[in-house]
Amino acid sequence: MSTVRASDFGTGTLSRASALLHTLLTVEALLLLTASPGLAALLLLDPDPANLPLAALCLLPLGPALSAALYALHHRSLDLTELHPARAYLRGLRLNAVPALKLWTPLLVWLTVIAFTLTHFSATGLPGWWALLLAAIGAGFLLWGAHALVLTSLFAFRARDTARLAAYFLFRQGRATLAAASLLVLTAASARLLTEALPALLAAPLLLSLLHGSRRVIAETRKDFTA
Repeated sequence: MSTVRASDFGTGTLSRASALLHTLLTVEALLLLTASPGLAALLLLDPDPANLPLAALCLLPLGPALSAALYALHHRSLDLTELHPARAYLRGLRLNAVPALKLWTPLLVWLTVIAFTLTHFSATGLPGWWALLLAAIGAGFLLWGAHALVLTSLFAFRARDTARLAAYFLFRQGRATLAAASLLVLTAASARLLTEALPALLAAPLLLSLLHGSRRVIAETRKDFTA
């Protein structure tokens, strides 16, 4: 006679691992499907600095896709009998597509301007330290974007309030910012050393890591900035 209770089904270690794997694979597939029009067009572009504005345009659908994925991963269940990652992803996409675009679009614009300037830096006539300053500003924008993406995915703030909170947490939660920076370095290194497609294929685990590193940001936001 089996000693396993029916109420325990789906809550064991193996079941939780299977539930997490199923969630990651489902969210990854839906993220790639949502962003596929832009990603497919991006693959057709020549690696020419003149195509940077077009590349930014191709990346526009990625913002809502990342936001929906963060929402689904945050609301995931570790119970094998209570898995609805596709439903959570679609709900996140419906709730966060417009708010995410309001932050993702200006972020892409600023990063495109910085990247275009750096790739044509010799023509600007500026001293070399300006290039380092622009690179630092670009890195700061990326870290701000990481916080903003988490906040807009999980909370229903106005875009300007989310932008302010993301800037506030850059220094308020140094560990979260450092964790986001580590993920950005890992993503850039894997794309440079292995293949540019790898970050997209590992987007779900990377976003789960971002959520884990942002847990203090999420907790403080929920405690101090929500009713």
